[in-house]
Amino acid sequence: MSDAPGFHVWAVPGLPEVQRGDDLAKLIATAEPGLADGDIVLVTSKIVSKAEGRIIAADSREEAIDAETVRVVARRGTLRIVENRQGLVMAAAGVDASNTPAGTVLLLPEDPDASARTIREGLRDALGVEVGVLVTDTFGRPWRNGLTDVAIGAAGVRVLDDLRGGTDAYGNPLSATIVATADELAAAGDLVKGKAAGLPVAVVRGLAQAVSSDSSDPDGGARKLVRVAADDMFRLGTSEAVREAVTQRRTVREFTDEPVDPGAVRRAVAAAVTAPAPHHTTPWRFVLLESESSRVRLLDAMRDQWIEDLRRDGKSEESIAKRVRRGDVLRKAPYLVVPCLVMDGSHTYGHARRDAAEREMFVVATGAGIQNFLVALAGERLGSAWISSTMFCRDVVREVLGLPGDWDPMGAVAVGHAAVAPKSRPAREASDFIEVR
Repeated sequence: MSDAPGFHVWAVPGLPEVQRGDDLAKLIATAEPGLADGDIVLVTSKIVSKAEGRIIAADSREEAIDAETVRVVARRGTLRIVENRQGLVMAAAGVDASNTPAGTVLLLPEDPDASARTIREGLRDALGVEVGVLVTDTFGRPWRNGLTDVAIGAAGVRVLDDLRGGTDAYGNPLSATIVATADELAAAGDLVKGKAAGLPVAVVRGLAQAVSSDSSDPDGGARKLVRVAADDMFRLGTSEAVREAVTQRRTVREFTDEPVDPGAVRRAVAAAVTAPAPHHTTPWRFVLLESESSRVRLLDAMRDQWIEDLRRDGKSEESIAKRVRRGDVLRKAPYLVVPCLVMDGSHTYGHARRDAAEREMFVVATGAGIQNFLVALAGERLGSAWISSTMFCRDVVREVLGLPGDWDPMGAVAVGHAAVAPKSRPAREASDFIEVR
C-alpha cells in the first residue's frame, strides 16, 4: 500500500426529508453508523435551517433579504452582496427560496457554530465517536466565476492552519500563509454531495489532524474565517467604485426594450440628493415617468411647442422635421425622469446682482444632484442621456405633469439599457482644464 497522503470523502445516502424539530445527529448516526474518531462530517446548512425552524412566511424574498441584511456591500440590478446577521458577506444574505414550500423562504441557521456543536455532541452521544462537524453553504467569490461550498459553522475542526513562521521546501520563510482548511473540506464535500442530488451530508476520512477537541481550540468555530473589518482591504471600495461609475458614464441614445427597475432609479435619486446645496436647502425634485402614457403625453406636448417655436423662428418645414427627428432620443427610452429645481429656502436681497447669484447657487446645486443621479445610474448598469429640452417649455411641462408653479424642470433624463456598447471617449488631460494661481 502506498504511503502517499490522501483522504476519502463520500456522501451519506438514506437521509429522510428533514422537518422542523428533527434531531440531525440521530438522523446522521442512523444513516452512517460507521463513523469513526477523526472523521469530519459536512452538513449542508439547508437541512440545519429546516431542523431549527428557520423557514418563514414571506410575501417576497427581497423583504426577507432586507430583514437579514446588516450592510449592503455591492448591488447590481436585483442582485445584492450583503453582510448578514451572521457576519457573512454573501449574495442575498443567504436567503433561499428553493426547496421550500411556496410563500416561504429559508434563512441560514441563526448561529451556525452552535448548530455544529449540537450535531457533534449528538454524534458523540449516539455513537461514542469524536468527530469534527462543519455546517456548509454555497458562496460565490470575488474575481472568480462559479460557486463552491464554504464552512459557515464549525465544531471540533481546526478551521485555519497557520503556517506562518515555518519554511517552504526551499527554506524560504512563510510569512503570510494561513490555509482555510474548513473551506477546503467543505468544497471537497460538495463534490460528492452535489447541488441537486438530495445528499445533504458528506464524510471525510483520513484527515484526523484537522480534528481538534473543544478544550484545545476554545476559540474555534467558522467565525474565525470571517476577516475582521480592520483587516479587510475590500470592505468598502468606495473610491474605486465611484471612479469606475464616473468613468463608465456615457450619454446613451439607443435603448433596448428591457424594462428599467424602478428600485434602481430610486436608489439613484437617493444618491442625487446627497449633493451639496446652499443654506441647508433641498433644491432637487425628481419626477419619475414610469408609465408609457405619461411619457407620450409629455413628449407630444413638448414636440408641439417646439414646432411652434421653430416656425416662429422662421425655420422651414423640412428643417423642422429634421430637428424633431433628431430630438427623438427621449421617445426611444423606456423610462424618463424630469429633474426639477425648487428655490425653497432661498434668500431675497432686493439687489439684482445678488439675487441673480442666489439663483445661480441653486442651479449649480441642482446640476450637482443631476450629475450624482447620472453617475448612480451608471453604477446600476443603466444607460442615460440628459436632454435639456424641458427647460425650453417649462410651462408646458408643469401643466402636463401637474407640477407646482415654482418647480422649474431642468431638462429630462432618458433611462434604459444601452442597445450598443458606448463609443470610447477621447482622452482628456486634466491639466488642460486647470489653472493654478
